[in-house]
Amino acid sequence: MVARIGVTVDIHLRDLPIALIGAAGGTFALWANAPAEVAMPTALLIVLDIRLRRCGRRA
Repeated sequence: MVARIGVTVDIHLRDLPIALIGAAGGTFALWANAPAEVAMPTALLIVLDIRLRRCGRRA
């Protein structure tokens, strides 16, 4: 039996006040004519709590 090595990605919403700040920041950036390719990923990084974890070990 061989141990598996992998990466898990956990995505959770942050607490409500921080999520509202992220949504408001993204909306304001779009209102100020910022490119959507920049504004939306930035807002999502503020709103979402994204964690990468490496699991397992080599045999």
